[in-house]
Amino acid sequence: MMNAIDGRRMAAVAMVGMLLACNALADVRLPRLLSDGAILQRDVPVTIWGWADRNERVQVFLDGKRVGVGEVNDGAWMIEVGPFPAGGPHRLLVAGRNRVAVEDIWFGDVWVAGGQSNMELTMERVATRFPDIADGANFPLVREFDVPRGSRFDAPADDFDGGEWKVTTPESVLTSSAVAYFFARDLHVRYDVPIGIISSNYGGSGAEAWMSEAALEDYPHYLDVALRYRDEAVLQAVTDADAAAEKAWHASLADRDAGFAADPPWSGDAVDDADWSTIAMPGYWEEAGEPTLDGAVWLRKTVSLPADAAGEAGRLRLGRIDDADTAWVNGVEVGNVTYKWPPRIYPVPEGVLRAGDNVVAVRVVDIGGEGGFVGDKDYTLDVGATSYSLEGDWKWHIGARSEPLPPAEFVPWRQPLGFYNAMLAPLRLMKIKGVIWYQGETNVGRAGEYVDLFPAMILDWRRLWRQGDVPFLFVQLANYLETVAEPADSAWAELREAQRRALRVPNTAMVVTIDVGEWNDIHPLDKETVGGRLALAARKLAYGEEDIVASGPRFLALQKRGPRLVVEFESVGGGLIARDGALSGFAIAGEDGRYAWAEAVIKGDTVELSSDAVPDPTRVRYAWADNPDTANLYNDEGLPASPFQASITGRFD
Repeated sequence: MMNAIDGRRMAAVAMVGMLLACNALADVRLPRLLSDGAILQRDVPVTIWGWADRNERVQVFLDGKRVGVGEVNDGAWMIEVGPFPAGGPHRLLVAGRNRVAVEDIWFGDVWVAGGQSNMELTMERVATRFPDIADGANFPLVREFDVPRGSRFDAPADDFDGGEWKVTTPESVLTSSAVAYFFARDLHVRYDVPIGIISSNYGGSGAEAWMSEAALEDYPHYLDVALRYRDEAVLQAVTDADAAAEKAWHASLADRDAGFAADPPWSGDAVDDADWSTIAMPGYWEEAGEPTLDGAVWLRKTVSLPADAAGEAGRLRLGRIDDADTAWVNGVEVGNVTYKWPPRIYPVPEGVLRAGDNVVAVRVVDIGGEGGFVGDKDYTLDVGATSYSLEGDWKWHIGARSEPLPPAEFVPWRQPLGFYNAMLAPLRLMKIKGVIWYQGETNVGRAGEYVDLFPAMILDWRRLWRQGDVPFLFVQLANYLETVAEPADSAWAELREAQRRALRVPNTAMVVTIDVGEWNDIHPLDKETVGGRLALAARKLAYGEEDIVASGPRFLALQKRGPRLVVEFESVGGGLIARDGALSGFAIAGEDGRYAWAEAVIKGDTVELSSDAVPDPTRVRYAWADNPDTANLYNDEGLPASPFQASITGRFD
């Protein structure tokens, strides 16, 4: 039994615990964004904010000097301080019942890097295009805060559950957004001010995922979806069912896979594959006599290496594979990727390679649609400075057939509202210089909606920050997919047109990238050009360099002169030019909407168009294709013209 002394001791311990709990509640706390190494916006009043016990008095000190004081209201506080010029380092101290110090603070320019995977794509992913660029990435005053990726549907978050400011070094830059890094580097070098990037992006996300509940009221079909997932029980049930279905599909496939059941398994190097079929790779088995094949497929290729390669480390490059793969070299697993978009670059450890024949084995899981090796990518086994080609004939065998993987009901990046609440709302008190945005691929096929949805999203973001018409720079979609010989409709061109029309929103700029894409990769590697063009646009729109030409030619007006159409352009700079040959990429049509390629001639700031096939033209399209490879109109500054469509009547129906 407990005696009186024990009882008093326990009461005292409980009292201490209560006091500690009260003190913990009273502690001043800062958001993740206001942490060591932060860059804050220069030359404007900035907000310092956080949380504490109600009625607490909070003071803000910069380098020992008090710069602001305020009271806690309903557990939160915010104090406006400054403005402060570019520079640092500074020490920020916030004092209430406790004190919180933030070290190595700098004032500079803060940019938010938003969008989907082409903004999220890291420097590591583009390393094959820029093998030496990381070595020079030593910029202590270019810093990135990578917002933790996640979604929520209940309410806007007040803070992030992780994240820190990262100084740019040759090591850290590999995990930075490539577009944002090149953009920030160019601005930092030009203006010699600290540049802070807040990277808030999520691969595959539609614009609707980055819009508030209030903004989505105009789009009830999206809002209804978001509100359904506000019920945590519903969301949990859906995600559990999705996970179980996917797990069961893969488990069934593996259980039935003859490659795993074989002795030895088909991943090994001592497999008798003499009776296997032969297939040319890169390529798809749908084109090799298996138009409906989904499931597990095994491929094997023998490559001969010289004696001096024996035991050396190597690198297996398998381009891109549709959909998932696991790879072995001489029976040793060297890597796997679970979806189709990333490049396959697998390190081969020392001691695996040998003189003479070496066997590369790959198990490909095709969950639906095309399956195989994507063309025009690198397929090599690299040893030292020598690359041994893996293109050509491979042996192949079906491990197990399957019905396509059932689509999941809840795919995070496809859901409205979730990323706005989780990844954007906590930024609302952070003063910024502007936004760079690269998104739209997921909205392809919905251009008619995007033409209003995207401007609505821009305005929604501006309402969030309450900084007026904060500069918003966006990237028009790059060229992608196979080329076509004749004029045709294009969902990608429709989306680019919707993006171009968003320029009607004040204080926006668009970067054209139809010359830096790749037909076989939705994630083209040349992010340096994209970042550089965004920086050029920022110089004019956000930094006031009015005299520079920051855009390629833009459609201005259309006139009809008998059998000819005359297109007038703005942003012609030093003049319109046709790059690499005669001007091309223009198509014209009459009211029947049947387009034919046009003869195009540059005359001053205009282009005159005609075609014997269209005697009475009223419509024009330029670069109107998924992959407009013939479009070659630029200004003398080397910037490409934007795709567009226009009509004398203003109608396209």
